[in-house]
Amino acid sequence: MFRALSIRNYRLYASGAMVSNVGTWMQRVAQDWLVLVLTGSPAALGITTGLQFLPILLLSPYAGVIADRFPKRRVLMVTQSALGLTAGLLGLLAVTGLAEVWHVYVLAFLFGAGTAFDNPTRQSFVSEMVDREYVSNAVGLNSASFNLGRVAGPAAAGGLIALFGSGVTATGWVILLNAISYGAVVFSLTRLRVAELHTPERAPRSRGMLRDGFRYVRSRPDVMLILAVAFSAGTFGLNFQMTMAVMATTVYDKGAGEYGILGSVMAVGSLAGALFAARRVSQPRQRLVIMAAVVFAVVEIVAGLMPTYLTFMAVLPLCGLSALTMLTAANSYVQMSVSPEMRGRVMALYIAILMGGTPLGAPLLGWVAEQYGGRWTLIGGGALTLVGILLATLIFARSNELVIRPYILRRPGVAVMNRDEYAARRTRDPACTAA
Repeated sequence: MFRALSIRNYRLYASGAMVSNVGTWMQRVAQDWLVLVLTGSPAALGITTGLQFLPILLLSPYAGVIADRFPKRRVLMVTQSALGLTAGLLGLLAVTGLAEVWHVYVLAFLFGAGTAFDNPTRQSFVSEMVDREYVSNAVGLNSASFNLGRVAGPAAAGGLIALFGSGVTATGWVILLNAISYGAVVFSLTRLRVAELHTPERAPRSRGMLRDGFRYVRSRPDVMLILAVAFSAGTFGLNFQMTMAVMATTVYDKGAGEYGILGSVMAVGSLAGALFAARRVSQPRQRLVIMAAVVFAVVEIVAGLMPTYLTFMAVLPLCGLSALTMLTAANSYVQMSVSPEMRGRVMALYIAILMGGTPLGAPLLGWVAEQYGGRWTLIGGGALTLVGILLATLIFARSNELVIRPYILRRPGVAVMNRDEYAARRTRDPACTAA
């Protein structure tokens, strides 16, 4: 389960990331609570969430080009420093009592811009720190680290906000702690042994690099299926940063402490899903991604129907388990099945689609909460996720160009080809089709 930690570079990186993950989840809770304290509006919370994820939709494809062209370690040092400075500014505004909702909007957008360049680089950097046979394990451990932070962060943030009075100033101190936590990642990056990294040949600067990334993904119906499932779940289902705040405050009439506990309880299931993924040795199949996504959508609908705070809390671990099983399987499949020189651009598109749909889904669900009640953010979000998954499966799962298999493509009467050989052959010979 922990075999990737035997590699020094990955062990150093993971230790810094663990500290930062706790801080990140503390800020997520604190920022949401800050917006609710300033406005009392679920719609304003949806706008904040949408603004934070909008740059990911707009900038991630370009960020993928940066990830393929420049040393990923240096890119991460820049992005992590920028994220720390942005968090520090928001924390100072809140601590001094100067914060207004438009400040949160602007800084959420800037934070999202930094995240847009950080995410694809960070995701694809994993495969440079470990050998290929450890990639799936390292992806699972990354998710486990993220969700350990998700367990500790929301509970710590909720407790600290309540301890400091539940006001604007209280949220500021929590956000400042997150700003400091980015230093742990920067420090760990400076300690990596560059000679031990599995750095692929960097893509040379050329015209059409972004277009090449889109063309490559479009030629891979198996990857297109994963992206379509990710879009459906990311746009309508994975808005828990907003929906749990709405459920805690408007449906169950709870405070900051109880809201923080919900995030930690859900993270218990997410952590279990990440650890199961870390135990997996072989590359995950698309079937696992689809099945986990369907279970996630159904459980989310059930969560929205729960009558009490305690019953709602009891369903959240299963929601977290199914969501993380889907996400880690999708992440591993994409990373391990694409060409190394295209990995940054493909991961950027994956992240843009997974997280970039939030600017569409979050404001919509915020409006639904105000018009029809908080429960419908989960019931409607789960239903839309389920419909999107089923449509994606019907469209892509049996493409006339490709029968989906984990590793190989076949042509009648011709030897087995890998996907890149198939793509090159098909470019020369349009009659070439997969068996």
